[in-house]
Amino acid sequence: MKASVPGRTYALLLAAIAVCSAGIALLLYATGLMHDTELASVDTRFELRGDEPPRDDIVLVLIDDITSHELPERFPFPRSLHGRVVDAVNRDGAKTIAYDVEFLQQTEEREDIALIDAVANAGPNKVVLADSQPNEEGESGVFGGQDLLDDIKALAGNTQIGEDSDGVRRRVPFEVGKMKTFPLVAAEIASGEEITTSDMGGERAWIDYAGPAETYPAVPFSRVLDGNFEPGTFADKIVVIGASDPTLKDIAQVPIGDDLMSGPEINANAIATALDGFELQSTPLGLDLFLIALMGMLAPLASYRLSPLRALAAAVLAGALYLVSAKLAFDAGRIVPILYPMMALGLSLVGSLVVYYLREAFIRRRVRDTFARFVPEQVVGQVLAQADEDLRLAGRRMEVTVLFSDIRGFTTFSETRDPGEVLEILNRYHEEMTDAVMEHGGTLISFMGDGIYAVFGAPIEQSDHADRALASAREMVERRLPAFNDWMRERGVKDGFQIGIGLNSGPVMAGNIGSRQRMEYTTIGDTVNTAARLEGMTKGSGHSLFIADTTRELLSSADGELTFVDEMAVRGRAEGIRVWAPAA
Repeated sequence: MKASVPGRTYALLLAAIAVCSAGIALLLYATGLMHDTELASVDTRFELRGDEPPRDDIVLVLIDDITSHELPERFPFPRSLHGRVVDAVNRDGAKTIAYDVEFLQQTEEREDIALIDAVANAGPNKVVLADSQPNEEGESGVFGGQDLLDDIKALAGNTQIGEDSDGVRRRVPFEVGKMKTFPLVAAEIASGEEITTSDMGGERAWIDYAGPAETYPAVPFSRVLDGNFEPGTFADKIVVIGASDPTLKDIAQVPIGDDLMSGPEINANAIATALDGFELQSTPLGLDLFLIALMGMLAPLASYRLSPLRALAAAVLAGALYLVSAKLAFDAGRIVPILYPMMALGLSLVGSLVVYYLREAFIRRRVRDTFARFVPEQVVGQVLAQADEDLRLAGRRMEVTVLFSDIRGFTTFSETRDPGEVLEILNRYHEEMTDAVMEHGGTLISFMGDGIYAVFGAPIEQSDHADRALASAREMVERRLPAFNDWMRERGVKDGFQIGIGLNSGPVMAGNIGSRQRMEYTTIGDTVNTAARLEGMTKGSGHSLFIADTTRELLSSADGELTFVDEMAVRGRAEGIRVWAPAA
C-alpha cells in the first residue's frame, strides 16, 4: 500500500526538497554568508594533514627575543646594523635576500648609505626590500624612491598581503597597490622566472604552510650580526630577514597550529609555495557548484528507494565519504568546499525525512480509513500493528471461518431496472449486510456484484470465529434481509429478495496480494473455495444457509440449533462434506 499515495507526487516532493536544499546552499555559497566557517574547515584540513618538511633552501634571520636580550640597541636599529647583516649573509653565499623590514623614511645619512651600499654590494637583483606604501603607479618609496632602487639594482615587494575576514593569513595576493607582493618578488629572484596570475590560479593563491610557527630554521639577528653562526648556513639559500619579537607586532594567526606566526615565516611559507608552483589550489567554480548540487540530491534519491533508516545511513555514509575524499583531495593539493555540500546534504536529508514521515502518516491514515470499511474500527489499530513498513500484511496460515453470500435472481432483477436504481438498491443491501458482518468482528474481503465474501478470524485471530460467523449469517437471514425487503416493498418491489449463504471453517493463507499500484487483503485456499460452493448449493435446496461440518464442530453452542441436511458432493473435492442448516 506504500504505492497507494501517488509515486509521482512523492517523487516531485523529493525533487523539490533536493532543489530547495541545493538552492539554499548555493545561495549561501554565492553570498559568502558562511565564508568564515568554510575557511575554518580549511584550517582543520591543515591540522589533519600535519606537518610537512619545509624547503631546505629557505632560512630565517629573526629579530627575536634573543636579539632583544643580546643587543644593547632597541628597535628600530641603526641602518648600518641591517647593512652588516646583509653583508654577513651575502658573504656566506646567500642566493636571495628578502628583507622584511621597511626602510621608507630617511635617517642619518651615513646610516642610510651603509645599508644602501650593503644592498648594492650584494649584487644585482638579489635583494628584495619590504614596502607597504607604494605610490599610485606602484613605485616604491624605499630609500627615498624607485630611482635609487633601480640604480642599485634592488627590488621591492608589498608586504601587505592581508588576512581573511576572520583575521587568519591563508592566502597571498598577486599584487597590492599595483606592486607585486613581497614573497612573489623573492620567489622570482630565487627562481629567475616571472610569476603570473595564471601560475597562481587567480589573483590570490593559498599559502601551503609546511607547519606551525618555528617550522623553518632560524638564526637570531644578533648572532648573524656578530658572525656567530655556522659557516655555510646561508649558502645557496633564500634568506628572509625580519622581526618575530611579539612586541614588534609583526605576527599573525595562520591556519595551522595554535601559536601566532611571525611575518618573516609567513613570507617564507609563501615563497616556498610559489617556488613549488602553487600546488595547493581551490577546485574550479563549476565543480564546486556541481558538488553542492550533487550532495543536495543524494538524500532525496536515497529516500525514494530506501526506508528512512537506510536512507539516513546512506546519507551519513555519503557525508562521511565526502569528508574523507575532501581530506584526500587536500593532501593531493585540491581544496574542495565542505560546509556548503554538507549543508545541502543535511537540509535535503531533514527535508526528505519530513516528507517521508508526512507521507507515511497520510498513508497510514488512508489505510486506516480503508481498513475501517472492511474490519471493525476497534481492530484497525491491531491490523496496522501487524503490517510491515510497506503497510503490507505478510502472508500467514490461519484458522478461519469463511462466509459467502449471494442474492437469488439478482441478475434477472437488474436487467429490467434503471442502472441508477439498481446501484442504489445494491448499495443499500450491502450496507445492511456489511453491518451484520462487522458487528460480529468479521472482515469484509470483497463485494462481488451482489455477492459478499467475508472471513472471521483474520487478520486478527479469533478463537470463536465459527460462532461469530454463524451469528453474523443468521442475523443476515433473520433480521437484516427482512428489514431490507421491507424497504424494497416501500419502493414497490413486492416480492423482495432471497439470499444464500455458505459457511466453512479451516486453514487459509491470508495476506495482501496485488501490485504496487493496487493491493488488497484476501484469503486463499480450499476452505474458501468450499465456502463458495456451499453458498451456490443453497439454490433450490429450500435453505438460505448451509454450514459445513468443519464449522459445526467448532461451535461452542449445542448442535440442537442445527439440523443435518446431507452429505453432499462438492465440485473440486474427492470426498463429500456433511452439510448442516439452522433448525426450522
